Amino acid sequence: MASRQQNRQELDDRARHGETVVPGGTGGKSLEAQEHLAEGRSRGGQTRKEQLGTEGYQEMGRKGGLSTMDKSGGERAQEEGVDIDESKFRTGSKNQNQ
Repeated sequence: MASRQQNRQELDDRARHGETVVPGGTGGKSLEAQEHLAEGRSRGGQTRKEQLGTEGYQEMGRKGGLSTMDKSGGERAQEEGVDIDESKFRTGSKNQNQ
């Protein structure tokens, strides 16, 4: 009988090959990722919001919404006169500018 750790490793290997091994974990590239997806704990956007701050995250969304296949959001904003206040972007690292 396989140990729990061996069983998890086998499931992780199957997930890395594209198989869904956790109900609701579609799209996860590892067992842990699929477990998080199934629990609704994907934190990509939330982490970015914490890094940029609420206002910075909103500005980033405004800028991203202007992007096209041909031009970045910043280029389109400049061309169309849309004001993007990048001073609202803050980083999670306090010592970045030192």
